[in-house]
Amino acid sequence: MTYQTYTLSNGLRIIHKPDESAVTYCGMVINTGSRDEVETEQGMAHFIEHMLFKGTEKRRSGHIINRLENVGGELNAYTSKEETVVYAIVLKEYFERAIELVSDIVLHSTFPQKEIDKEVVIIVDEIQSYNDSPSELIYDDFEELLFANHPIGHNILGKSELLEKYTTEDATRFVQKHYRPEEMVFFVLGDLDFNQIVRWAQKYLKTDGQEQRCTERKSPTSYRPVKKEIVKNTHQVHFMLGNRSYDLHHPNRMGMYLLNNILGGPGMNSLLNLSLREKHGLVYNVESSYQPFTDTGMWSVYFGCDTENAARCEQLVYSELQKLREQPLTENALKKYKLQLMGQMAISAEQKENLALSLGKSFLRYGKIDNLEIVKQKIEEITVDKLQEIANEIFNPDRLSVLKYV
Repeated sequence: MTYQTYTLSNGLRIIHKPDESAVTYCGMVINTGSRDEVETEQGMAHFIEHMLFKGTEKRRSGHIINRLENVGGELNAYTSKEETVVYAIVLKEYFERAIELVSDIVLHSTFPQKEIDKEVVIIVDEIQSYNDSPSELIYDDFEELLFANHPIGHNILGKSELLEKYTTEDATRFVQKHYRPEEMVFFVLGDLDFNQIVRWAQKYLKTDGQEQRCTERKSPTSYRPVKKEIVKNTHQVHFMLGNRSYDLHHPNRMGMYLLNNILGGPGMNSLLNLSLREKHGLVYNVESSYQPFTDTGMWSVYFGCDTENAARCEQLVYSELQKLREQPLTENALKKYKLQLMGQMAISAEQKENLALSLGKSFLRYGKIDNLEIVKQKIEEITVDKLQEIANEIFNPDRLSVLKYV
């Protein structure tokens, strides 16, 4: 059996994938991210993620930190646009300790004001550090262009002036509104008996009441491309272009993954890397990325280069996009690119931490897990014509937004 599932009486779902290892990965995926914040809550989801480690009804922050580390384990978390993830890595004999701790901090955090005051200083410093890195900051500013006046476009870290006003009551209100058991998945990757996992889950993951989510997500409104230039006085020009793209449930999603991998994925043989770096020697880094959300998506290209090379680099990017729109791939080339993507996915699946996180997120979004063979079959079904159709839609020059730091 590839995985086992169970739903608790409060609606919280559990998924377990057996794995013959002395190490167990487990955690909670919560269907709440920065897009679920209202204007006055910007940064709240990420702020809550930090505060989960600062005290519960029965633990102080020091106890939380040491609970797993004392036995060589790890406790970690992150926040994205649509989810918050808290997870642990421990030897399998300490799994009960891990599930109890994760459930305690997710379901019973108290958000002490004195800890809030300390943590806000740390997050503000994180924001300032991020603002000093134009190659990272440009991604947030570009998302603001693509999703103007919508929470998806907001910086996950939030705004310093808002963070400095947050209180215990604000944090508690946000969690009560969004951290609903039916919006959570507890995932386990490890050599454990599933029936025992369920018994522990029934013991530690129980909650009072079964209230439904208080808010519904609103999809972004119609999109109009924007071109913007910001004076940063940096050593390099930083450049991004992109477009809205397919959501998590769109039939073209897998084709978009493949097309993006061909254009500017992690391989050194991506078209953009071969052109801008290997052939012309104009950039150190050029990449494209595709990020689907539940009801929309985004695709983008980024590069940084010396000022005198900016126009040439931009021209080369547009040239590669035009080729993909106008010149169909050969069947041999498509076969090669499919093998590359399938190989990358297989290697990623061997990295246990990535596999465990994917397990929880996929079950949260789709209610199922596609094994590698099913994914390979979907990739094999992608045709040359389908890739050209996607390229013509997403790479349409009249639909591209552009942002430059100069």
